[in-house]
Amino acid sequence: MVMEKKGLMFSCKLVVKCVIFVVLLMNDTLFPSSAFASSEYREALAESLLYFEAQRSGRLPYHQRVQWRGHSGLTDGLEQGVDLVGGYYDAGDNVKFGLPMAFTVTMLSWGVAEYGGDMAAAGELRHAMEAIKWGTDYFVKAHTQPHVLWAQVGDGDTDHGCWQRPEDMTTSRKAYKVDAEHPGSEVAAETAAAMAAASLVFKQTDPHYSHVLLHHAQQLFEFADKYRGRYDESVESAAEYYPSESGYGDELLWAALWLHRATGKAEYLDYAVDNAHALNGAAWAVAEFSWDIKHAGVQILASKILMEKGRQLEEEQVKTLEEYRSKAEHYLCACLSMNLDDADNVRRTPAGLLFVRPWNNMQYVAGAAWLLTVFADYLSSAGGSGLRCARGPAGPPELAALARAQADYALGANPAGMSYLVGHGRSFPAMVHHRAASSASQREAKAFVGCAQGYDEWYARRGANPHILVGAVVGGPDERDAFADGRENYMQTEACTYNTAPLVGVFARLSRLEGDQRDKT
Repeated sequence: MVMEKKGLMFSCKLVVKCVIFVVLLMNDTLFPSSAFASSEYREALAESLLYFEAQRSGRLPYHQRVQWRGHSGLTDGLEQGVDLVGGYYDAGDNVKFGLPMAFTVTMLSWGVAEYGGDMAAAGELRHAMEAIKWGTDYFVKAHTQPHVLWAQVGDGDTDHGCWQRPEDMTTSRKAYKVDAEHPGSEVAAETAAAMAAASLVFKQTDPHYSHVLLHHAQQLFEFADKYRGRYDESVESAAEYYPSESGYGDELLWAALWLHRATGKAEYLDYAVDNAHALNGAAWAVAEFSWDIKHAGVQILASKILMEKGRQLEEEQVKTLEEYRSKAEHYLCACLSMNLDDADNVRRTPAGLLFVRPWNNMQYVAGAAWLLTVFADYLSSAGGSGLRCARGPAGPPELAALARAQADYALGANPAGMSYLVGHGRSFPAMVHHRAASSASQREAKAFVGCAQGYDEWYARRGANPHILVGAVVGGPDERDAFADGRENYMQTEACTYNTAPLVGVFARLSRLEGDQRDKT
């Protein structure tokens, strides 16, 4: 986890038929050449999706590929009389935090919605859909009544006092909910966004399930908006680990725009337009994008509507959406270091990595790479004007180049030659801060490992973890491109689901590069 204060098998034939033709027609010259061939991005895509199987909680399916993991959390929710088995552990611990889990699923779903054809061509669409469904199945369980959402299972404080593989955990499995008396607009709206985005993923292959997700999404959005309140005030256990620094306005707008995309209903676009300033969507100019601060994502989704449907909209709608786009451009220009004031730009390491803050910086890099990637394609498809940055114009090639440079850095094109995607290439973090990966699996060591015993036997153990956490994106290097591989260095070596999720879509887009000559020789 990161402190900011600190199986079903799916037939993908329908999806492939719908999107593969479009994929092959799109301009593959947008992304410039780099240190890697497209085959390497396909490998990274496969690896990144494997990671989510290592993060699973609950009863694992027969086709589970990460064999060193076992069933865990099988009594989650029992004390409260609700079935909360399943879902994902957020990082290297054994707590299921609802807000970052939902954001993870939203980002995975956005990746499939944009580049499902590329995933299909790489043979990974089924795995992507399974990763999404593992999360949405849990959300369906957790949304027990229209105005009740179970937002967390486990307690971060007691969890941090133990170093146990999830199969052995003896820490608190208390479940926490938000409801009308104890609102939680951030987590309810983000879960609505996740289920709305996921409904798009399953619309062709499983329309009934897609409808179920959309029904829950609409109820959750109504709940989040009607009973407004900060979730970390209702679920105090989450406040130290995933506090809502930006408030709930961005999540409400985010959910509304995802519901508009999933349903096509004007009421959701009207909501985003009418509340653009009251909820700060068209007012805040930001230089980061994460599980907490989603304004840049909101602004880019709104910009997409403007680019695609501007001529069909009313004058007032266009005006507001143009304000959203102006703020989206501020974020993108900040990544490009093209805002006038350096204080409004994202810092870079000497080797060019975007750097927001020392703790788990790769989450911001992954988010930026994704937004740069999709906006480059949105601009290219719309054929309109590029960015109007204060230091000059920028178009799809500049956005795509920066996105690819960030992805390449993550894969090892950096001074250390270190891949921050675990399991990729020859050099990658070996001592990831992760309870399950750093401990012997139950298959190998059946003896129960106690709470403190795990710290003595596994956390303090020198040398590489017994298991490689393939596909995990760790916190990454500091502002000088320096990285220290050690379990105790959790700021740099802990991996999180929301680090990897945005890069799934980036790797899928980069895997398309059929013009790469290295793949033809």
